[in-house]
Amino acid sequence: MNYQSIILPHIWNLKPYSSARDEFKGKEGVFLDANENPLGSPLPENWNRYPDPMQWEIKEELSAIKQIPVNQIFIGNGSDEAIDLIIRMTCAGPANSIILCPPTYGMYEVSASINHVSIIAVPLTQEYQLNVDQILSSVKEETRIIFICSPNNPTGNKINRNDIYQIIENFQQGFVIIDEAYIDFSDEPSFITELNNFHNVIVMQTLSKAYGLASLRLGMAYAHPQIIQILNKIKPPYNIGGATQALVLEALKNRDFLFNSIQQINHAKNTLISELEAMPQVIRIFPSQANFILVKMEKAQELFDYLISQQVITRNRSNVALCENSIRITVGLPEENQVLVQKIQEFYS
Repeated sequence: MNYQSIILPHIWNLKPYSSARDEFKGKEGVFLDANENPLGSPLPENWNRYPDPMQWEIKEELSAIKQIPVNQIFIGNGSDEAIDLIIRMTCAGPANSIILCPPTYGMYEVSASINHVSIIAVPLTQEYQLNVDQILSSVKEETRIIFICSPNNPTGNKINRNDIYQIIENFQQGFVIIDEAYIDFSDEPSFITELNNFHNVIVMQTLSKAYGLASLRLGMAYAHPQIIQILNKIKPPYNIGGATQALVLEALKNRDFLFNSIQQINHAKNTLISELEAMPQVIRIFPSQANFILVKMEKAQELFDYLISQQVITRNRSNVALCENSIRITVGLPEENQVLVQKIQEFYS
């Protein structure tokens, strides 16, 4: 694939900043190169030295988990950093456009707006699936990105895989970004397995959900090595802090937590769905392959306000297109889910 025709010329030709830790990668020595504080830190553990700018240990661990070479992994400060960098490397303001399929994750639109990039919105169908024909007919000469979130947020459903293939195969002038933030809860295989077949695909994942590391802010993008090289060239030199790298590396080695987390959350989700389905005021619970459910309910706004007053915090999605009268509920601990059910029953009684 001719990436040079997709990447902006000034990004393609950019000479990246070379940090002190790019020039010397060892861990032992007399470090007088990076203007660090030699006295240590006012903490039990010293964090006075700059971290690995390329996060190699984390990438090696992810490579073993995901069965993908380290040169196809980008590490970002959450998936949001990857979203922003991908837009900035391909889109020159309003001269270029991206395609979104609402309702979907809101940061695609926010990042595009921050970068003054034109947005083409092609809504999902009533069943929250891609309108493939309309998406492809909406592609313009200057379109550079199509964002697809699967499982989708805020709807929770997986997108039909054959529809995604059709988009990938018919959009060769830019990138198809497949956001798999919730893939660990899904029965769908990751598109990481397809990267060698489709060089216009970038897959994004995160450690914020099933891995339980939302506070550490670490997301991943997987793509052709040439794309990863560009992303590493334009990211801030030390975008992932040393403390985050150390904690993430420790967490990734605890494979049992991930397995148990997925199993317990999926079980709790099924129990919660069963209890909500028994309520006559629940109009519809949409299929979910995520750690949350979207529920269409009577008096959704009033219910949301009541739950807030009872310190039960959900997400009101009623103002989102195609999600009218709907509340998004994250699956909590069984006892938390029980409190939610009790408060909903109180409201409707």
